This record gives sequence, structure tokens and C-alpha cells, in this order.
Amino acid sequence: MTTKTTWPVARVLRDRDAGLYLSGVVVSGFGTSALWLASGVWAKDLTGSDGLAALCMLALWLPTLAGPLLGTLADRGPRKPLLIGVNVLLGTLLLTLVGVDAPGDLWLLYAVLFVYGAAGVVHDAAESALVATVVGPSLLGDFNGLRMTAAEGMKLLAPLAGAGLYAAYGGASVALLDAATFVLAAGLYAALRVREEKPPPPTGSRRRRTAEGVRHLWAHPVLRPLVLAGGATMLCAGLNGAMVYAVVDGLGHSPAYTGVLYAVQGAGSVAVGLLSGPALRHLGARRFAACGIALLALAVALRVVPSDPVALVCSAAIGAGLPAVLIAALTSVQRETPGALLGRVTATAHTLVYAPNVAGLAAGAALVEPVGHQPVLVALGVALLVTAAALCAPPAGAEAVPHR
Repeated sequence: MTTKTTWPVARVLRDRDAGLYLSGVVVSGFGTSALWLASGVWAKDLTGSDGLAALCMLALWLPTLAGPLLGTLADRGPRKPLLIGVNVLLGTLLLTLVGVDAPGDLWLLYAVLFVYGAAGVVHDAAESALVATVVGPSLLGDFNGLRMTAAEGMKLLAPLAGAGLYAAYGGASVALLDAATFVLAAGLYAALRVREEKPPPPTGSRRRRTAEGVRHLWAHPVLRPLVLAGGATMLCAGLNGAMVYAVVDGLGHSPAYTGVLYAVQGAGSVAVGLLSGPALRHLGARRFAACGIALLALAVALRVVPSDPVALVCSAAIGAGLPAVLIAALTSVQRETPGALLGRVTATAHTLVYAPNVAGLAAGAALVEPVGHQPVLVALGVALLVTAAALCAPPAGAEAVPHR
């Protein structure tokens, strides 16, 4: 029987507030994914420059580096009004992009994307903290897995919808779509029935409050290895991502075949999101993350084989392996962090985990031509196996640290 496996997921889906959260993730994730693709195409069409188009992604990612500082905003007051306010702010801000129709207007697109990225850091921190007060600790893994499934599902659909909308009506139409999704998400968050305790007034300087989150994460025997492993994994994932066009070339396909590989990878991520809750309960956070990283290591290394079936299987395995450490790390942060610190600790963890991905993409772009993709992929497989091995045997008592 599968009751024990499916029952917690069903409980999450039947919970009214959890359902509203997931609906908000789907709605806002659809708009974000659509704009992510359209913004680069928009900049390319206005200027003809690949470099200026790439700056759109940089503008979105750059605020992640200030995650520990921005996360303090999520701990200063009730998280529900903050989530509503951030969504309304972004929905209003995106309306300014309607006037972008010439190369001289590109600065506005970059500015909006930068604010978009900064608000996203605050939003994710507040959302994670609020989820931890609504969803029971035993169901956090199931919820985060479903959240990953919803987010990855949108990544499969939204870029195509955004590209089609952009081709038909231009970039302003995609901005309006994204603005509408934020307004709808604000309404979903407003419908939450959440009782939040009023946080204590902040004490000390902002630097000191930021340092409190960093110290908690770094000193915790469960969180530190998971977050460090997540950062190392995302660094390797960035390098691997930069090799994808070389892999496709080795298969003898046009660059458009990359979309097929990413679609299969997304399907793998959707599947592991549904299974992550039971896997976390049976394996524990460290071993679940280690298994995912080991699967990722094998899949990345085997991409050197010039075979279509192997490439498709590897893409599915990458999609299944990569989210494991991300789900394990986020769930552990929510379980092991006091509520008063949860916003800044979440934002710090996101910075340490996701920022290396940008460095990996840059390094991969620099290595793929002079070195070639095959030696890099084999080296990444070895590095990922070492990372997985470091998580396989947790220190004595690490998993026994009491939950918050």
C-alpha cells in the first residue's frame, strides 16, 4: 500500500493555507519565468547586443549577494503584510516598463529588474518564515517538495508562453502579464488565515542583526554542512549548465535541441518534488541530499557520451538529483531556526547556495572553448561525488539537534 507515502502530500494539499501558498507560487512563478526569458530577448531586439541582453539576468541575480542584509527586513514585522506589500509593489513597478521601446529606455528595464531581484530576496525570506509557522515540521519536506514541483512546472510552460506573447505583442505585454500575476498573488496571500506573533522590536544595528543570522547558520551542526554542500553543488551546476550547448553540438543537433534537454530536466525535478517528503523522513536531510548529489555527479559525468538516449536519461537524472540538496537545506533551515531569525537565516542560506551558480556559469563560459566540455564534465562528476561523500556520514548527534 502507498498510504504512508501519499497521505502527507494529501494533507498538505487539503490544507487551505498551504493550498493558497502553492497557488501563489504557481501564479507568481509563471509571471517571473515569462519575464525572465522575455527581458533578455527585449534587450537583444532593442540593441542587437548579446552582452546587454545577458545583463538582464545579472540585474536579477545581483541582489542575491545582499541576501543576509535584505533578510533582516523579513524579521522586522509580520510576514503576511510584507508579502502582500511586496507583491503589490512589484505589480505596480512592472507597469513602468510599458514605455520601454527604444535603446535609450534600457536603463529602466535594468533598474526594474534589479528592484525585482531585491524584492524577490525579501519575498522568499518572508514566505519561508511564514510557511514554517503554518505547516507542521513533519510536513515541511512535503510542502517544499510540492513547492519545487510547482515552480519547475511553471518553468516548463511559462518561457514558451512568454516568448509567444512577446512575439505577438512585444515586451510590454509580458510586463503587464507579470504585473497581473503579482496582483493575483497578493490577493491569495491576503486570504491566508495566519496568526502571527508580533516580533520583538529590533535591537542593535542592522549589521549586528545581519550577523546574528550568519552566526546561527554557521554554528549549527546540521545547517552549515547542508548549505555548504548546496553552494558547492550549485557551483558545479552552473559549470554544467554552461556546457549544455557543447553537449548538444557533440550530439550533432542544432542549439534548439537544448530546449528538449531542459524540458526533460524539468520533468525530473517535478518528480523528485513529489517524493522529497517521504525521502526526507526515511533518509534524513543529509543522506537525502547526498543521494541527490551522487545521482547528479553520475549524470553530469555521463554527459560526455555522445548518445541521444544517454543525454536524455542524464538530463532527467540531473533534474531529479539537483533539487534534493536545495529541498533538504531549506527544510532544515525552517526546522532548525527560531522564528525571530528565520527571515535573515533563510536569505543568508539562499545567498550561500545560489550565488555560486552565477560564478559557475561565468567560469563555464570561460572554460568550454579552450578546455572542452568533456574534461570539465568528468571533473565536475568527481567534485560532486566528493561533496556527496562528505554528507554521507553525519557527525555524531548532528541529526539529533532539537528542532526549534
